[in-house]
Amino acid sequence: MSMKRISLRAGLMLGLGMALLPTAGQSVLAPAALAQTAPANAVSGPVQQLYAALGKIQTSHASFDERAKIAGAAVDQAFDLDAVLAASIGTRYQAIAADDKQKLLAAFRDFTIARYVSSFKPGAGARFTITPTVENSPVGGNKIVNTFIGSDDSMPGTPVSYIMHQGASGWRITDVLLAESRISQAAAQRSDFRSTLASGGVSGLITVLERKVKAFSND
Repeated sequence: MSMKRISLRAGLMLGLGMALLPTAGQSVLAPAALAQTAPANAVSGPVQQLYAALGKIQTSHASFDERAKIAGAAVDQAFDLDAVLAASIGTRYQAIAADDKQKLLAAFRDFTIARYVSSFKPGAGARFTITPTVENSPVGGNKIVNTFIGSDDSMPGTPVSYIMHQGASGWRITDVLLAESRISQAAAQRSDFRSTLASGGVSGLITVLERKVKAFSND
């Protein structure tokens, strides 16, 4: 196994959270990926946009901040970050004051973007595959988009799935499932988020997220 394959998988597991299930599909960069049926394409569209942005930043030699702008636009379009953050904190999220919630959401957005930019550095060589069939989620009305992230010597790569929910703004990602075991990213970070909130409150969690952003930008 090459060092490139090891570093890419490590970056996915540490940077994105955790992951999913094996199925074959078409590369998001290939025309065949865009030839899905309309309903499936509508559900997987946000994931296609996200992967297009990640492909762009890993071939760019712009600064971290400039690459973060590219990733940030895709994150805003692809994710329902409020839902992701709520799932990452649990029931306590609803009790957070509106002003504090907005500050926390802004810090979480910066954290999410920085994590992607750090994981998909220039020259990373990640290749993205989206399976053409959308899966029904056990949670009412939600869908699952199954994908793989690999490299030239490890195709199709690591399975990464996305829980999609349809809201007023269309289909958006509300959780990421990582590796064959399909571990929920939101559930994985819930323990850390809850303990930080319990010990340091909202300001404490914001500080932790800001530190992580700084670490990602210096990585």
